[in-house]
Amino acid sequence: MVILSQKRLVHIFALFMVCLLGLTGRLWYVQVRQGDQYAALTLEQVSRWVPLEEAARGDILDRNLVPLTGTKEENRIIVFPLAIDDSAEVSRGLAEILGIDALLAASYLEGEPATLPFAPTPAQSLAIQSKGWTGVMVLPVKFRYGDNQLAAQVIGHLGKISSWQEFQELSACNDKLYHFGDLVGKAGLEKYYEEALKGIWPQKSVRVFTDARGSLLGGPEFIVDERVSDSGRQDLVLTLDARIQNIVEDVMDRKVEQGAVVVMEAGSGDLLALASRPGFNPERPEDNAGSDVSESYFDHCTALYQPGSIFKVVVAAAALEEGLVSPDRIFFCSGENDQLVPCWNQFGHGELDFRQAFAESCNPVFARVGLELGASKMIEYARRMGLDNQAIAGYPVPADPRQDLNLIAAPYNLAGCSVGQGPVLVTPVQIAAMTNTVLTDGVYREPRLVKEIRNSAGKGEQVAPLEEVRAMSPATAAVMRSLLEEATRQGTGQEAFVPLTGSAGKTGSAQLGNNGDLVNAWFTGYAPLSQPRYIITVLVEEGESGSKSAAPVFKEIMEQILAL
Repeated sequence: MVILSQKRLVHIFALFMVCLLGLTGRLWYVQVRQGDQYAALTLEQVSRWVPLEEAARGDILDRNLVPLTGTKEENRIIVFPLAIDDSAEVSRGLAEILGIDALLAASYLEGEPATLPFAPTPAQSLAIQSKGWTGVMVLPVKFRYGDNQLAAQVIGHLGKISSWQEFQELSACNDKLYHFGDLVGKAGLEKYYEEALKGIWPQKSVRVFTDARGSLLGGPEFIVDERVSDSGRQDLVLTLDARIQNIVEDVMDRKVEQGAVVVMEAGSGDLLALASRPGFNPERPEDNAGSDVSESYFDHCTALYQPGSIFKVVVAAAALEEGLVSPDRIFFCSGENDQLVPCWNQFGHGELDFRQAFAESCNPVFARVGLELGASKMIEYARRMGLDNQAIAGYPVPADPRQDLNLIAAPYNLAGCSVGQGPVLVTPVQIAAMTNTVLTDGVYREPRLVKEIRNSAGKGEQVAPLEEVRAMSPATAAVMRSLLEEATRQGTGQEAFVPLTGSAGKTGSAQLGNNGDLVNAWFTGYAPLSQPRYIITVLVEEGESGSKSAAPVFKEIMEQILAL
């Protein structure tokens, strides 16, 4: 009996310890993990407040920790209707100072505390402050987007929670606290990283305390909470460089009405700039650049296009690696009447070696080489160089299913695909990564956009590229570099040659119609020649040609970047 009693005591003690550990774990979770959220809820119950921050969110920073959203502060009028003594007098005064209808001014003095939708001038701000109205004040408010917003299509934009379904989905996908009317990510990185960026409360706000009935406690004493710690929000550190992004966007605003520019760090594969036109203003996304809202949000850097002669880089690398050609092998081009595919040079290049054919972007030569190579090998090398991989580390853009390299093997497609026409589709980011493969001695590296997700203490989680593939031998990569250099020295890419440092690259002109009057103009290349630092891929939609439309844009951007 004694032994049985002792066993019962042991079991009861063990059960007690399990319950105690469970209770301790729950208390830790509530007080530590969710402590800030419960504190925020408590503060909401005992006070009325207005945030002095448009959205309680972490920053999106460039590689040097410079905010990319162009955050700005502007004065706004804050009203606490509960604290206003004579609302009729205040509404008349506000209407007179702001030049608005008195009934409209009166409507703002009803209900909950709020920020008025006006940007007062310095004179208006001074006039309101001189009135000394209790419950009305002018304070600086931090806005998410500034006047110099960079990489808009990549950053995305915010919008208010618009439906009960959206509210439920957001509340279910993470443990953040949401309210109807909250600004949340609607597109781009703002949407993809909503859980990480969303904060618990603003870092700056103005509040007044109330009792359980909502009456002011101890008179209208307003408190401005500044630099409040918010453990909920995290910052996103990108690989982009704000200085380079600014250069690219400035050149595009002057030279590229529609298209994309990608700048990549040579070797690493990190993306230094992603710019797309037409653009949009994330501060007012409804004021888009064109009549089609979706077109303004469209990220041309990750969209699919026919590559034109840019694809000859793949064909050349595959043929060299397989031993089918050497730079000195002789071919013949008969011009626009060639039996396989017509050449852009209507009179033909005549007899030329493979090095010259690459530099002059001779279509008949590459059609012949493509047929010798065969569809299976062309597909294999295109895959090795990342032209079926739309992934970007840290940037989860959904893949476009239209990209299917297997279509190269369909009947009658091989010759056209050898010169980058037909069903071959690529993105500007993929072309930049393909170019980088030539500079890394033949190793394909997946592009990266997000470097790190860091908390309020500055400690972060690194985002690493997912894939590296041996695409070609170092010897073949060295030959490819010499071919790209020849293209800018004596071939179709001469308009992209950068004096002093030198540059190398390849043009492309993908026809948009049967008449060939309009093309998507490409150039991809790198500089300096001695120790390449930057890769730039340019796409000009509905341009004249790669040499005339895209190559000069490459040159101007590269010269400015190298001068930094």
